[in-house]
Amino acid sequence: MIAILSAVALLAAQAAPSAAGPVSVAPTDIAVKAPAVASPDCGGLLKAPAFCVTARMDQLGGVAEAYIEDLKGQGWIPADGDDNRVIFVKRRDGGGCDGMQMVAFFDPAKSEAAEEPAYLGFALIPGDICAAPAGSNP
Repeated sequence: MIAILSAVALLAAQAAPSAAGPVSVAPTDIAVKAPAVASPDCGGLLKAPAFCVTARMDQLGGVAEAYIEDLKGQGWIPADGDDNRVIFVKRRDGGGCDGMQMVAFFDPAKSEAAEEPAYLGFALIPGDICAAPAGSNP
């Protein structure tokens, strides 16, 4: 969780990511948090469907933190991640878990200036992410 905030400060070293794993569904219930604005095409930078917002590169850390806190309030638990991604898990009422990832990225073809756009993309992870992998013995 903290890694994404540090990574946003270093976004110039990161290219736009492709989605990790079988992420294929854009969430529809995420609100746009100021100063970010919606970016329906995710800047044309993601290879998987996602809901995206954009803000200045120097503002994206604060926007990411606001989303993390808001999602935690909705029952999403930050469970994993790396330098530019947070994986959230939410327990289902009937058992199992939903998953979602938030990824921070920018357009490496643009300058690395603080006023350039950077993005947060949100994508749901299909299936029950708490289920044991097929063929495993829990």
